[in-house]
Amino acid sequence: MSEEVIQAQKKGKSKIMAMAGGAALVGAVLGIALGGGMERRKRQDIAVEGAALLSKDIDKANVEIGKMSEILEKAKRSLSDGEFPSEAVKGLSEVTVPFDGTYLPGKGTGLMSATVNKMLVDFSGKSQQANEQKDRLQRMLVATEVAFKAVMENQAKPKMEWSVFVTNGPHGPMAVIQPIPEPFFVSSKDKVNGKDYSWPEEIEIPEGDKKTKLKLYKKDNPIENPPLLIPIDPKSQESVYPKDQILLGKLREEIEKLEELLKGDKSDPTNEKAGIVDLGQDLIDELKGIGG
Repeated sequence: MSEEVIQAQKKGKSKIMAMAGGAALVGAVLGIALGGGMERRKRQDIAVEGAALLSKDIDKANVEIGKMSEILEKAKRSLSDGEFPSEAVKGLSEVTVPFDGTYLPGKGTGLMSATVNKMLVDFSGKSQQANEQKDRLQRMLVATEVAFKAVMENQAKPKMEWSVFVTNGPHGPMAVIQPIPEPFFVSSKDKVNGKDYSWPEEIEIPEGDKKTKLKLYKKDNPIENPPLLIPIDPKSQESVYPKDQILLGKLREEIEKLEELLKGDKSDPTNEKAGIVDLGQDLIDELKGIGG
């Protein structure tokens, strides 16, 4: 074999090796690109699937949030009409926002945007706050039902609940407050034993194990022994210590706290606070946009 032939064969082998090496490099690059694309699609699929699951969960939560809002509206109307919101007590015991932090793991939230994650955390936290406030409101309604009805009844037909009697003080007469054990109406159109209504002649006041009968003051000197009772006008009592308004005010305050969690606070345009009603709907829109 001549030297020329040998050299030609060597050159041919070098070309083949170069071509093989080039092909291998191209294959490696394509493999990396294809592998990376498959991984991205896999991650995207996980995020899309998680978003779909979260959307269903939030849809269910939004339904309960809507029910809670309706219950509060009815409760406010009842209070304004001077009626105890009995339906609210029952309704609040049957409604709960079914969403908290336990709904997030396994839904691919780490593959979602920072905005979506913040919204999910806010929605989850405020949903639990709403449930806690709802329970607090329900407990308060149950605990104040009797007192509320008494307030409404007393506003319709006021009763004497307090009295004073006058005694000699170190520098002159002074009044001593005395609760009336069995309050009586200020006035009434109802007959009592066939006669027109009138205040009792005397009232039994407990003193330890005994009861002392004290008469009501009529005229002349109010300082007697035993003392004479002077009933206190309920209107003046309410102006000094508005216990009726305090009770109603506390109920309204607890309702407003829950309402703010649901609907937010937009009273200050420079510092608006979103409620879970709007937040839930915004979340649904964001989650549906994942993978779109």
